[in-house]
Amino acid sequence: MPEKQTVQKAQADRRSGKSPSTQAGQFVREEIHHVREGKHGARNTKQAIAIGLSKARKAGVKVGKNPHKKSASSTSSKKKAGSKSVSKTRSLATQKALRREPHAAASSRALSRQAHESAKKRGQAAMKRSAQKALKTKGKTGLKKAARKAARTREQHVTH
Repeated sequence: MPEKQTVQKAQADRRSGKSPSTQAGQFVREEIHHVREGKHGARNTKQAIAIGLSKARKAGVKVGKNPHKKSASSTSSKKKAGSKSVSKTRSLATQKALRREPHAAASSRALSRQAHESAKKRGQAAMKRSAQKALKTKGKTGLKKAARKAARTREQHVTH
C-alpha cells in the first residue's frame, strides 16, 4: 500500500498536467526510499523500479502495461467482472522474500548505472527528442544554466 503523501504528490502531478511516467516516479521514489531505509530489499534496481510502477498502476496512474504479465485475453477462462481479493499467504511470502534481498539496489551508484544503461538503449533519436523538449520547456534562464553546465562538463573532459 503506497503512503498517503505519495498518492497526493502523484495526484498533484496529474492535476498540473504532468506525464504518467512523472506521476509514477513518485511511487518509484517511495520504493527506493523503502529499500534504503531497510523496509525490504531488491534483487536489483530494475526490481525496485518495477515494484514502484506496479504500485502506481494499482493507484490508477496510466503507465504502460507490464510487459511480463499475460494479457487478459490469454486468461479469458477467468471471470473478468470483479477483482479477486489478494491472497494473504502470497503477500506475506512476497514480503518475506523481499526482506531477504540486498539493499545495494537502491544505492546512488546502482541507480546511476541503471539510468545510464537505460539511456544507452533508447538511442540517439530519443536523446535528440528529449533535448528538443527541454529547449521548449526550460525558458531563457533554464537554457542559460544548461549551457553553462554543458560548458563546464566539456571543460572537464577536454584532454590536455
